[in-house]
Amino acid sequence: MDHKHLNYFLALAKTLHFARASELCHISAPTLSRNIKQLEDEVGVALFIRDNRSVKLTKEGESFIDYATSTLANWQRFKTNVKDPTQHIYGNVSIYCSVTASYSFLHQILEQLRAQHQHIEITLNTGDPALAINRVLDAHESMAIAARPSKLPAQIAFVNIGHSPLVLIGPKIQCPISEKIAKNAPNIDWSELEFIVPEQGFSRQRLEQWWRKNNVHGKIYAQVAGHEAMVSMVSLGLGVAMVPKIVLDNSPLQDKVHVLPSENYQPEGFDIGLAVLKKELNDPAISALWNIAQTLGANVI
Repeated sequence: MDHKHLNYFLALAKTLHFARASELCHISAPTLSRNIKQLEDEVGVALFIRDNRSVKLTKEGESFIDYATSTLANWQRFKTNVKDPTQHIYGNVSIYCSVTASYSFLHQILEQLRAQHQHIEITLNTGDPALAINRVLDAHESMAIAARPSKLPAQIAFVNIGHSPLVLIGPKIQCPISEKIAKNAPNIDWSELEFIVPEQGFSRQRLEQWWRKNNVHGKIYAQVAGHEAMVSMVSLGLGVAMVPKIVLDNSPLQDKVHVLPSENYQPEGFDIGLAVLKKELNDPAISALWNIAQTLGANVI
């Protein structure tokens, strides 16, 4: 039995979604469907019930999960013993994070990984940090670097690896926004200013909370996916924004904006950590990254 087919089966059994499973397997959905059909022909029974709207495991498919999992685990152990008697860990782990997190927090994790587990391969996808937890829940990636939500989903394990305050920033260039800021300095009339805001996520929630606490009637100039783009738009004089300090510290445009004072209620920062489905921690490669993150997290003040 082709081990490739078993991997494809487990991906589809995990997601129950052809598009997501094909993304995990780095193949097209039609190719995945064709391989699953070949596996079912070899097994002699239907493993999935599928129509235009849903995919479900059959009773036989549920039983086949144990066979596929144990077969692949035994094969991996055999390959490890033959190729490397020192018992190195092999595997591929997909990770989702923001661009900033990729060269800050993730860099620390991968630096340790390369020193300890050279045979683990990493697939990295970057994007809006507001999507990070859902990317793991929906099985797009194995792990994600994310801001810790106020209520963590029960399926998610989360280890803290850092913290970032939130800061309010404005443009340094001469423009209507900087003139409005200077007009009432040192007290800023925030309701007169246009804001660049995140489309969604914890930063958006923190900003709206800060508006309420300071009785600010925020005017939105633009909604943006990703904090890095927000810094860029502020530097161009298009508005003010609230961004994680770690994004500002790592931005090539940090010298084109400046941090604005918040006289009363200070914006609340958030913890940043590595998120993974609890059931995935049995995977040796994922567990290896998790242990590294825990070690880094133990040093967070």
